[in-house]
Amino acid sequence: MNQPNLQLSVIILNYNVKYFLEQALLSVRKAIEGLAAEIIVVDNNSVDGSVAMVREKFPQVIIIANQHNPGFAAGNNQGIRIAKGKYVLILNPDTVTEEATLRKCVAFMDATPDAGALGVQMYDGKGNFLPESKRGLPMPMVAFYKMIGLSQLFPHSRRFNYYYMGHLPNNETHAVEVLSGAFMLVRRETLDKVGLLDEAFFMYGEDIDWSYRILQAGYKNYYLASARIIHYKGESTKRGSLNYVKMFYQAMLIFAKKHFSAQDARLYVWGISIAIYIKATLTVLQNFLRRALLPLCDVALWYMALWWLKNFWEQNLKSAERLTYPPEYLSINAPIYVAIWCLSAYLNGGYDPPQRLSHLVRGLLIGTLLISAVYGFLPEHLRFSRGMILAGMVLAIAISTVVRLLLHFVRHKNFALDEQPKRRTIIVGDYEECERVRSLLLQSTATLDLIGYVAIEPQQNLQQFLGNSHQLKEIAEIYHLNEIIFCAKNISSQEIIQFMIDIGQQLDYKIVPQDSWSIIGSNSKYTAGDLYTIDIHLNLNEQRHRRNKRLLDVLVATVLLVLFPFALFLIPHRTQFLNNWWQVLLGKKTWVGYAPSTAPTQQKPLPRLPKGVLSFVHQLPQRSYDVLTLQRLNFLYAKDYSMSTDIAILGSAWRNLGNH
Repeated sequence: MNQPNLQLSVIILNYNVKYFLEQALLSVRKAIEGLAAEIIVVDNNSVDGSVAMVREKFPQVIIIANQHNPGFAAGNNQGIRIAKGKYVLILNPDTVTEEATLRKCVAFMDATPDAGALGVQMYDGKGNFLPESKRGLPMPMVAFYKMIGLSQLFPHSRRFNYYYMGHLPNNETHAVEVLSGAFMLVRRETLDKVGLLDEAFFMYGEDIDWSYRILQAGYKNYYLASARIIHYKGESTKRGSLNYVKMFYQAMLIFAKKHFSAQDARLYVWGISIAIYIKATLTVLQNFLRRALLPLCDVALWYMALWWLKNFWEQNLKSAERLTYPPEYLSINAPIYVAIWCLSAYLNGGYDPPQRLSHLVRGLLIGTLLISAVYGFLPEHLRFSRGMILAGMVLAIAISTVVRLLLHFVRHKNFALDEQPKRRTIIVGDYEECERVRSLLLQSTATLDLIGYVAIEPQQNLQQFLGNSHQLKEIAEIYHLNEIIFCAKNISSQEIIQFMIDIGQQLDYKIVPQDSWSIIGSNSKYTAGDLYTIDIHLNLNEQRHRRNKRLLDVLVATVLLVLFPFALFLIPHRTQFLNNWWQVLLGKKTWVGYAPSTAPTQQKPLPRLPKGVLSFVHQLPQRSYDVLTLQRLNFLYAKDYSMSTDIAILGSAWRNLGNH
């Protein structure tokens, strides 16, 4: 280890979060004022321009630019090895540090010689306290209670929520067992005894293992309640996902095998295994219900509509002929009609947020056309009135429209379903900075209703402002705000955090770093941070376009299978064509993809696609282009993508489907 000649070394590990990193560095730069400190950024091969941004805007920052992604522990260890501070701080890039936080931490450590490591109060982007600010060791029953959800049911119980130490008040400083790797300040002397982060942990568990080793070395871990930060993401993997369950499970197993006896480790594995099955089952059910609730509701209502139509048809329109529909209509035809409608609505984006009636109606119309197309191929005893199909479609559209309008009204208090609801927003700052932020909002894709500006201090001329920041809570109530944007140039991080806590979690909050083009925030610790920026929207980032692209791949592969003898005769390089066909069907290739270019120099990371058999190059008059031109054309392909783009390329270059 290096001999410390600075008070503090701040190490930030970054991976493709340039805008959050910029804000974190700006807040840290203010927070180290008055300290002999250094800032080290370790970048794990980001492709979003993070390294260039740091070098341009923060030339005083030491940067390690990795050419691959070695992971969380290994990346932070790179920074620790070159750090020169008496104290070393591991800090996430999706954080905002209060101006006094680092000075308070250094002063506390100086005054508390038994402190090996220190954590602080962490809040998410809505002002919610993050319970991972202080944790207990995940012993078998502690981890079991956490995994099956008892810690959430009994948040203040020492027994059931010891994992988050819910029995300890959040506003008091305590000696705790485990600190969060999002903000963990460690004494150099402690590092010399316990060593670096254990790189055996892939995600989760590194901070638990480090904290435990610090305790074993005879030190204490402290939670300092007087120091605060914002941590946008809370934890980087969504807790409602199976991936989180899997990662947590693996981390706990590594921890048990490393620190417990063989017998205790077996008990631990047994307890965690039971908990994992319970948690995984609940997670699968929750995710399924969240995604499938609206489609299942549609399916039930559409089937009921067809049942009602059958009865109405029999009792009124068919009464003169005394005809009735056989049981097969409800047991075979109606389920087939409903399934085709639902599948067509799904493929046309009818269930993609935000809900759009046009996508649903288009899906039902296309589904009805498909039903009509196969109608003539059905056996005679299964062919019923086409009028029933059309009437069923109309009734399905009407029912689903009413359901969506009611759901939208309950949530947004209006019936403008096809319009993305505008967020009632104010900007807090001086007039010049508020105007700059307003200009950024106009250039971004944000759908906002900008109510006005709020001054930092009382102003003599309030014509340009709704009021001042001392009236912020009252302004939020009067104007029924959805969002507040703070100008970091004019208002301190400490004030921003306090406003978030005082006003409450019913609003969303965003921060504009000084001289930045991004407006950053997060609405939940369970979701990744979000931002308004002037970055250009890429169609291929949308789920419906990616789904349509995959659907087109499968349809083309199916057509080629039907035309197989002709395809083999007309398409050169038959062996490679067969290989391409199989790879596309498996999803390992796509019929149309990006043109090969030098990806590391790409200015904006493009949505990932499998390797393409063809690309837009096959439509161009010549085949030799420089790397920059190919990158720009790849960008335009991702930006303006539609199914017609791929169809046009396939139509003009189908003889090249045997390409490598």
